[in-house]
Amino acid sequence: MPTPARARADACPGVFAPHEAADGPLARVRLPGGTISAVQLRALADAAEACGDGDLHLTSRGNVQLRGVTRPGLAERLTDAGLLPSPSHERVRNVLASPLSGLRGGLADVRGLAASLDLVLCSTPELAALPGRFLFAFDDGRGDIAGEGPDVCWRATGPASGTLLLAGGDTGRRVVRADAVAALAEVALEFGRVRGSAWRVAELDDPAWRGTPVPRTPVEVPVGLIDRDGGFAAGVVPRFGQLSATQARAVAEFGPALVTPWKSLVLPDVPADVFERMGFGGVAWGTTACIGRPGCAKSRADVRADAVFRPGLRAHFSGCERRCGKPSQSHVDVVAEAGGYRIDGRWVPLDEMEGKL
Repeated sequence: MPTPARARADACPGVFAPHEAADGPLARVRLPGGTISAVQLRALADAAEACGDGDLHLTSRGNVQLRGVTRPGLAERLTDAGLLPSPSHERVRNVLASPLSGLRGGLADVRGLAASLDLVLCSTPELAALPGRFLFAFDDGRGDIAGEGPDVCWRATGPASGTLLLAGGDTGRRVVRADAVAALAEVALEFGRVRGSAWRVAELDDPAWRGTPVPRTPVEVPVGLIDRDGGFAAGVVPRFGQLSATQARAVAEFGPALVTPWKSLVLPDVPADVFERMGFGGVAWGTTACIGRPGCAKSRADVRADAVFRPGLRAHFSGCERRCGKPSQSHVDVVAEAGGYRIDGRWVPLDEMEGKL
C-alpha cells in the first residue's frame, strides 16, 4: 500500500507527552511483553489515585493508560517504580509476547525476550526516533501474538528455532531463538533509515518489506483458572479492561502479572481459589468498548452504558468511526450514530439494539 501523506507528526501518547482527552490528559505506560511486577502494579494503582481518575485502563497493545491525569508527580512515581527506564525511548517500547508462554502450550518459551529487547531499545539512540505505533512481537508458535499486527515478529517454529515476520507476512528468514532480539532490533534500525513518513511496515512500498501471508490463528483468550505445569495460572478479564486501584492492589497480592493485548491479565502462579480471594469477579469476556462519552469529545454516545454483555457475544462498541481499542479478533462491529448504532453496517435504533446482537 502507498505511504499515506502525513499532515502531522506521530502523536501516540506517553507519560511526558499525554493525549488531551475530554476527561483530561491521558498517559500511556508501556509494559514490554506486558510484564509488570507486584510492586509496579501497586505503584500504578497509587499513581492512578494520586494523579488520575483512580483507575488503570488496559490497552490492546498490552500497556496501561491512566486517564484524567491533572495532578503532578506521575513521571517521578513511574521512574521510581522502574517503569520509565529511558525517557527518550518511552513511546517506542511497544513489545508483545505470548502471555501463556512457558506456562502452557506453545513451541518455545519466549519469556525474557521482551525484556532483553527493551534493554537494546533503550540503549540504542537511533531507535528513539521510531514512530510510537511501531510494534515488536515474540510469538511462541501458537499464533496468538503474530495475529495482532506487529510490524516485526519472531515466531517460534520449534524450541530454539523461528521465523521472521514483517507486517504479518513470513519473510522466509529463519532465526534461532538466541538471535531473535538482535534480528528484531536490526529490522527496526533499517526501518528507521528507509521509512520516510511511514509509521508502520505495511505502509512501505518496497516489496523487500513483504512476506508470504500467514493464516491467522483463532485466539483463545486466557480466561478463568488455567491448569499449568505444577499449579495454576489465572486469566483475569475486567469489565472494559478497566481496573480500579483497589482491584489492581488485589491482583498484586498474587505476585507479578502479564497484561495481554486483549485488555486482560494473566497471573502466572496462583492458588486454586484465586478468584474467591481476589474479592471481585475478574471475568467479563465478550464485549469491549472505547471510552465513549464523557471521556472522548468525538464520541456520539456513552457506549459503555449502552454496551450489551451476553454469553458467547463478542462485540466492540465504538463512539465514532475511529473504533479506538477494537480487538483484532473477529467481532461484531457496533458504531454509534444519531439515535442508535450501526451493527456490522446495519443501522439499529437504540431501543432495538439488544435484540439485534
